[in-house]
Amino acid sequence: MKFYNSHRRNHIIAISILLLVVGTMSFFSHLVVKYLTNVEQNKMKVWAEAYRVLWSEESSKDALELALPIIGDNKTIPIITVGFAGNIESNNIKLPKDNVDEFLQRKLEEFKNSEFSKPLEVSFSGAGEVFTCYIYYGPSTLLRRLSYFPLWQVSLITFFMALAYYFFILTKRSEENRVWVGLSKETAHQLGTPISSLLAWVDLMRSGITTPDMVDEMQKDITRLQKVSNRFSKIGSVPTLEVHNLCEILDDSVSYMSSRIPQRIKVVKHFDRNEFVPVLLSSELIEWVIENLIKNAVDAMRGSGEITISMKEEDKKAIIDFTDQGKGIPKNKYKAVFQPGYSSKKRGWGLGLSFAKRIIKDYHGGKIFVKKSEVKVGTTFRIILPKEVSVIG
Repeated sequence: MKFYNSHRRNHIIAISILLLVVGTMSFFSHLVVKYLTNVEQNKMKVWAEAYRVLWSEESSKDALELALPIIGDNKTIPIITVGFAGNIESNNIKLPKDNVDEFLQRKLEEFKNSEFSKPLEVSFSGAGEVFTCYIYYGPSTLLRRLSYFPLWQVSLITFFMALAYYFFILTKRSEENRVWVGLSKETAHQLGTPISSLLAWVDLMRSGITTPDMVDEMQKDITRLQKVSNRFSKIGSVPTLEVHNLCEILDDSVSYMSSRIPQRIKVVKHFDRNEFVPVLLSSELIEWVIENLIKNAVDAMRGSGEITISMKEEDKKAIIDFTDQGKGIPKNKYKAVFQPGYSSKKRGWGLGLSFAKRIIKDYHGGKIFVKKSEVKVGTTFRIILPKEVSVIG
């Protein structure tokens, strides 16, 4: 559940960041559009004054020389000039081949109804009379495009968000498939040891071979099967934690596994079962972690070698090291081995270490990591668990 909640939380954070980016970009785009609008409006006021100078009889030669470049400099802002006689002229407007007058009338109405600008009134003298004309104009092509820019931004980002969400769903489904495959492998992995042991006892009984401790050993395997069933029933639920002696839990798990692994593999214990190290834990889940690490060590050594299990205390922590003489793990795979579905072999590490990390970190507030590893030399996994200091002493 925490795994999916984490993904959901990350998804919400990503969407929030994208919305913040869209909002910020839209805000600055609005500021740019507003600034350019003011620039163009001021530019048209200057243009209107130059137009007045150009048509006024009272304008001097110097004034005309200043006005002409201003008139000719405007090549972007569309303009419609309505003369005193009602005649219409246009600048920077692409005219159609037919129905030009109708087109200009529609354009004029568009400019009149636009909130972009108010018409500029220009009066000038000529032939002893005063004439008045009106200048209507609209935003330039650049300004029009910029005004639509926030909409383009939202559309583009929405597209990429939808695309990212699509790939997120695909990734999630792929991850779910890997988890289910890994879970099935892990189930077989967990059941393998007690079932193989029981089959061996059955073969001995059929052969007429019996030993005094046979029934006890078979009972241990049946109990182990019950524990495996209980472990998988706890997946997705919060386990109940109780104070246990970690040394006893560790010793029981190691003793059970030691008698069920190849004889050429030696398990060396560097801890005292009778030493009291109180830890708040779920015994079934911690045993699961211990067994997984031992099984992985056995697989890594391919049937022969030595596994060293040691424990020490530091302040309020209990530290357990599992060291094997196996094939080792490359340094760039130290974290990858704990990811769901990761496996360096056909069976085993599909979910074992992933569950181990979840059990240690999420349920017990501890840590599990690769302390050190060297290819073809061996690996050391370390577990750190907090001690229950309230019962010490």
